[in-house]
Amino acid sequence: MSTRSADLPIDETSRARLAAQGLRLAVVDGTDAAAYEAWFRAETRGFHNATPTPETIATRHRLLGKDRRLVGVFDDTAGIPEQPVATTICWPADLTVPGRRAVPAWAVSGVTVAQTHRRRGIARALVEAELRTALAQDLPVAMLTVSESTIYSRFGYSPAAFARDLTISTRRVRWTGPEPRGRVQLVTGEQLREDGLAIVERVRLGRPGEMSYSGHLWTRQLGLAPGDADSRKLQIVRYDDPDGVPQGFAVYELVEDPADYADHELKLHTLVAATTDAYAGLWRYVLEMDLVATVTAHLRPVDEPLRWMIDDFRAVRVNELDHLWVRVLDVPAALAARTYGAPGRLVIAIDDPLGFAAGTWAVDVADTGEATVRATDDPADASMSVNALGSLYLGGVPARTLAAAGLLTGDAERLDRFFRAPVEPYLSIWF
Repeated sequence: MSTRSADLPIDETSRARLAAQGLRLAVVDGTDAAAYEAWFRAETRGFHNATPTPETIATRHRLLGKDRRLVGVFDDTAGIPEQPVATTICWPADLTVPGRRAVPAWAVSGVTVAQTHRRRGIARALVEAELRTALAQDLPVAMLTVSESTIYSRFGYSPAAFARDLTISTRRVRWTGPEPRGRVQLVTGEQLREDGLAIVERVRLGRPGEMSYSGHLWTRQLGLAPGDADSRKLQIVRYDDPDGVPQGFAVYELVEDPADYADHELKLHTLVAATTDAYAGLWRYVLEMDLVATVTAHLRPVDEPLRWMIDDFRAVRVNELDHLWVRVLDVPAALAARTYGAPGRLVIAIDDPLGFAAGTWAVDVADTGEATVRATDDPADASMSVNALGSLYLGGVPARTLAAAGLLTGDAERLDRFFRAPVEPYLSIWF
């Protein structure tokens, strides 16, 4: 995290609101090992995770203590007063938007409130504080992945990128897709540390919804975090093209069925491909592995072409989930950061109960797809909530869908011509 972000003062509005209840809102010094441990134990407890080992705490502190903004709500009368009763962890990251561009965004994570302190407005104070903190850094967008989908719409967030979980019966699968020309080979996480991240960066700008990441998120993905028992189960393969250039990788684990050794489950955690050849090569490797009866793949894109590469379309069962939620804060900066599908002028009116994005805005799009955005008094072509704007922003949710749900009024067809993107938005990780 930048020095500027680390040094930002705590949000005064939320601090005063919580102080009225005898609670203390504070930035936690992530460089202090004891302070970080107390914060991390509270966050872990909030997500019902296992009590962390000293090795896990030390690793997380090393990876996250210096480059994240940690916030806690403290109750000095609680049984463990040094541990916060509520937490958040945030940092700036680049969010890919249509046009192979990125917008700086405030990534919000680790939002927890202890069971002992529910229904006291603590979550509202925390989440709204981070929205104001984002604006204080001139970040036009906030984003999060949610554990519970009923919480964040009240703060102006809305689903903008969806994902699918796949369950594949390998006994019903015969590969009919392209014949890969390269080579799949087993590698270690250390071997993939640099090449793999370079592939991630190449792929990221081609897909709205992806975000920049490294450090802890990348280390965790490769199974390189010391003290993480689950990481010992991971296996990694890399796909090299005919010239020997790495073009993709997959991370997976195998789960044995003790009643039938030929009935393993392969859990595919990550599959990233920079070329269609690498995509075909990695998926074929996964689907044709001996002694595996079922492949489960979590967080796959909604436009996954896999089912068109096998002979039995119904061998793949699909479960869709909302994944990335977006909150627009600075309308001119956010909308000017992306490109659009049609030239012309579009005027939109935004209703935002928290006031950040409220107003009527003229979006003037050039033939190049680039836009300038300014406040206007002109009549609006469409009116919508800030939530609807968040769903439209990455180009994946049709305006006509939101109109049918009563979330916007006006010319939905015109909105779709402007906002819809040629690539479905997708985020490949949790954060």
